Amino acid sequence: MRRLFALLLSLIALVAVPAAAAEVSVTERVYDTPQGKVYERVETTTYYAEEGSQRFVSSVPASAPKGIARFGPFRVLDATRAALVDVTDADSPRAFEAMVRAYPGIALIEMIECPGTEDDRANLKLGRLIRARGMATHVPAGGSVRSGGVELFLAGKQRIADPGAEFAVHAWADEDGRQATDYAANAPENRAYIDYYREMGMADGEAKAFYAMTNSVPFEQARWFGAEEMGKWVRLD
Repeated sequence: MRRLFALLLSLIALVAVPAAAAEVSVTERVYDTPQGKVYERVETTTYYAEEGSQRFVSSVPASAPKGIARFGPFRVLDATRAALVDVTDADSPRAFEAMVRAYPGIALIEMIECPGTEDDRANLKLGRLIRARGMATHVPAGGSVRSGGVELFLAGKQRIADPGAEFAVHAWADEDGRQATDYAANAPENRAYIDYYREMGMADGEAKAFYAMTNSVPFEQARWFGAEEMGKWVRLD
């Protein structure tokens, strides 16, 4: 399968749009770790286009949780929890495996700031690793899971999304600019996702419907929704 650079939704924030208004929200979180409390302050700026038809969000943690150890985009919060706070890349599966060797009791991934991935093949591998270990995925209130990060949320054996959790999906595009609809429905480029969703527990029809939804908007845009709508597509715990 081609390496897909298009799943990094944060790139959308670089698109210039006329903004008639902007809203800034601040979320403060506290994590208990063996070394004490870790404080995080996240500022989210939402820009609205003049006609209200599009929305671009840049969510930048003012202070991402440092935790007790760092492995690529993961931060170990304590003996049983890790946080995902950055873009995944080709090295993320190795970082995950190193993390669970050092902290084998980790059973929950807190998905705090998940913009997407720079390497989709590696991202799907990472999702399978999370699933194989039976880990749960949790998006807290104010947590943002976008683009390729959604595949990682689906990897949870248990999936938890609090009210106020944010998701965003959009069509992928390969390095030549082609998107899902430019390939046959059963082409390997499309089957890779449907097969993955089935591995994550979806029935075939559910997997195809969810995949169609993610490709319902072009790469340059995004579809935003919350925990309630996510619960209509996949089982939440």
